[in-house]
Amino acid sequence: MDETDMRQAIKDTALELLVRHGYRGISFGDISVALGTTRANIHYHFGNKQALVDEVLGDYMQATLGGLRAVWSAEGASLSDQVEAMIAYSRARFRHFNPSGTEGHNWSLISRLRQDADLLGDRGRQMLSHFGVELSALFAEALSSAGRRGELADNVVPADAALLFAAIADNAAPITLAEGGFERLERTYRSLRQIIENRS
Repeated sequence: MDETDMRQAIKDTALELLVRHGYRGISFGDISVALGTTRANIHYHFGNKQALVDEVLGDYMQATLGGLRAVWSAEGASLSDQVEAMIAYSRARFRHFNPSGTEGHNWSLISRLRQDADLLGDRGRQMLSHFGVELSALFAEALSSAGRRGELADNVVPADAALLFAAIADNAAPITLAEGGFERLERTYRSLRQIIENRS
């Protein structure tokens, strides 16, 4: 494995372990055992745990926001299509960490690291805060577009609907954890869509 591949493998392994166990629950030793390499090799690539976590978090946020932008700006997609695509996107991430019959596990790095925010450095905390800002902007644009397409009920303010969608998306993992499964999150998205949709 060349250095680029090893660096990515370390980050991929760290992501899995961070989502499952949180910042407090992993060490370079855990990553080295899972990956079959040495702690010295991980130190060589990242220096320290904080630098590794910051890079993993940055990559995860970029991938997540990119995936959500694709869902909410798909050409020709209606609000209903977008909500169903959002549910499918979230379900795929949920199922990665919660195979059928094993519900109740965290599946979001953002959610998991918010629990450990006191251990993160300034950069990590800033990234978590920035994620919420980016999420709000993404939904503001998506719901404004839905309003321009005439898909929202007359009394719905797009910015208010966007705020609610962003709140659900930003708390998706805690919603599933509180209920022990994915169904409550699915119903929450669909219920909000039904409340705000123009049914005429």
